[in-house]
Amino acid sequence: MRAALDALERDDDRIRVMHRPINGGIVAASNNALSMVRGEFITFLDHDDRLVPTALEQMASTIDSAGGSAGDVDYVYSDEAHVLVDGRESVHFLKPDWSPERFRASMYTCHLSVLRREVVTEVGGFRTGFDGSQDHDLILRATELIADRGRRIVHLPHMLYHWRDVSSSVSRETSTLSNAVARGRQAVQDQCDRLGLDANVVHGPLGGTYRLVRAISPDIPITVVVPTRAEGGASRPYRLAAAATCSALRTTHPNTRFVIAYPATLPVELVALLDDAAGDRWDPLAVPGDWSIATALDRAFNDYPCEVLVSVAPGLVPRSDLTPDWLETLAGLARSPGTGLVGSLIADADDTVVHAGWDVPNYRWYELQGLQVATPSAGNDLLIERECTHVSLAAAAVSARHWKECRDRAAGGFDAAGRALSAALAATGARTVWTPYARFDQLVPIDR
Repeated sequence: MRAALDALERDDDRIRVMHRPINGGIVAASNNALSMVRGEFITFLDHDDRLVPTALEQMASTIDSAGGSAGDVDYVYSDEAHVLVDGRESVHFLKPDWSPERFRASMYTCHLSVLRREVVTEVGGFRTGFDGSQDHDLILRATELIADRGRRIVHLPHMLYHWRDVSSSVSRETSTLSNAVARGRQAVQDQCDRLGLDANVVHGPLGGTYRLVRAISPDIPITVVVPTRAEGGASRPYRLAAAATCSALRTTHPNTRFVIAYPATLPVELVALLDDAAGDRWDPLAVPGDWSIATALDRAFNDYPCEVLVSVAPGLVPRSDLTPDWLETLAGLARSPGTGLVGSLIADADDTVVHAGWDVPNYRWYELQGLQVATPSAGNDLLIERECTHVSLAAAAVSARHWKECRDRAAGGFDAAGRALSAALAATGARTVWTPYARFDQLVPIDR
């Protein structure tokens, strides 16, 4: 190997080789390589993977089109393909645009990544002790700096990297993977601590995925609203869909108000049924004027002030056996800096996904609706918290600050699918986030 590398260096003056006297691991070797860099941008290539022939050219063209070295692009990443030993492509990972919540949950940008050298140098290069997750840790720190400076991160939607599935690869050894996953969790925890996010990072359902368990003070007031027009139940029409929801909606969070909102024009017989379903735990709220989800939520927000407003459609019940902290999860995310609207996992009794957020057009080549809950994929979409374009208001949460700021932005109110509210929040710079850690089961069809 030494002779082969020396021969390459002699034959091509672009290639520079350093021989370390001892094996210091990937972090030490990578930092040595950084000390040899002459270019303005740096890219990382694993020793047993491959670039497509035009990969660097396309990266350079993307940077040039954004103004070159004087531009405001500091990080570019591409899509990637997983390739079998015989050369066949087994998985295509089509990535979304920059998504910081997703990146904390999973190191999804990975390959091919190109970073401005100045940024890498300023954050101190690779950190000792993070071997195996050194890229995740570096890019977490680098993107913090990029965001602070108001500079850009660009996703190049082309598969420029072939991640070769070689069984002998060191990165696929069980002990190496286990250590890398543990160090990845620590890297994410360190970012939470740096950013002041009050969260405990734990391992997710799949190796290399992570969950932020956000602290939510018992003093935080939360209002949970079920907006209903007295829809009938699925199997017994004279039973209200809201009845099952009201019965099942329970939480250990002490400062929670439960409100069932309905049109003021509802017949007295149906109001009586709603009152019976609500019982002593729920506050009934008659909403005057033209009925809409937006109107019902806003009336509940005005009558029952809170820091987090939660909407639950009649006919949905939380799976407290699987996600016992569903309310704390929604509220914690809604209050997290940069987050606007938060949506839940909605499934049916057969564990088929009904709703898992709607994503950026042309990002995915498959639909999440109709898949089994927790189905793994290249992007682990059903297993992690992640940004998306909009989520259903059938089971969602929004902070009071964002609700007050955006309730008047969407002309004609907010649709049940949450498109208008998500768009209004996005206009303010807030992100829409979906979580699998607040699951609801659908007893009757919801109006999306």
